[in-house]
Amino acid sequence: MTTTLSRLLCLVLALLGLATTSVQAQNYPNKPIRLIVPFPPGGGNDVIARLIAQKLSDRFVQQVVVDNKAGANGIVGLQALMQSPADGYTLAVAAAGPMAVNPSLYDKLPYDPTKDFSPITNLVNYPLLLVVHPSVPVKTTLDLVNLAKAKPQQLFFASPGSGNSGHLAGELFNTMAHVQTVHVPYKGQGPALADLLTGQVQMLYSSIPSVLPQVRSGQLNALAVGSAKRLPSLPDIPTIAESGVPGYEAYSWVGIVAPAKTPKAIVTRLNQEIVDILKQKDVAEKLNQQGALPVGDTPEQFAAYIKTEIDKWGAVVRAANIKAD
Repeated sequence: MTTTLSRLLCLVLALLGLATTSVQAQNYPNKPIRLIVPFPPGGGNDVIARLIAQKLSDRFVQQVVVDNKAGANGIVGLQALMQSPADGYTLAVAAAGPMAVNPSLYDKLPYDPTKDFSPITNLVNYPLLLVVHPSVPVKTTLDLVNLAKAKPQQLFFASPGSGNSGHLAGELFNTMAHVQTVHVPYKGQGPALADLLTGQVQMLYSSIPSVLPQVRSGQLNALAVGSAKRLPSLPDIPTIAESGVPGYEAYSWVGIVAPAKTPKAIVTRLNQEIVDILKQKDVAEKLNQQGALPVGDTPEQFAAYIKTEIDKWGAVVRAANIKAD
């Protein structure tokens, strides 16, 4: 076969491939879509996933089925996605822990978050709320910093487990505020919150819905949020950055990814539909009730954000010598 003929054949095959992808995208979806949630039912990630799944089902006139595949800090679910066909019919929730923290927590992962998935969009950011027991004699973040400096290793902050977003938020606070508060890991949010309410520990960096009832009842004091700006839903609560630790930001986030090599046209279609869903008034209100900030970025922006988060939290994990439970 001559070189010219070989090149011509390659060109024809490439054009046929593009034509096939175009037809697939135009007909997409023509069967149900599975959305893997690598966490148990009922948590924040699951709530967001089910909201988006229902809205997509309405738009596509095809059912988007949520499949909870929990285990090993999200590893089980993401491994299942990686092993699925790259045809747009299997997607997964991509949260901060499995995507940005696990690469530094584990010596070996069965997936590479930057190579094995096609980012679709970041759905929401969850700013963490810093709450303290009323017995702690502080009213602001700066008060807390000063108290922690006066009493090194005498203030304890709870988290639902080592490597959890609340744990990392506390270690980031230690680094940026130049203090030494002590991490106390628990087996879940429930036991951590229970000990905080009884004063066994002094602090907690938590998702907002988990502690807002206790803040409103006076059982806990809310010092600040980890977002860059104050939240519209909690305008009277300052940010940690503005009230004692400049530059501090701590979010958990929830996005959606597909297997690597999913056709770009399908990724683009999913992105456009989901971003539009996030702009709907009823969706924004529901997310606001969950203490979540809608994002809805492009696949390229989400990919860049994931890399930035891997670097940021990797540095925190290494500095604090955090190990997976």
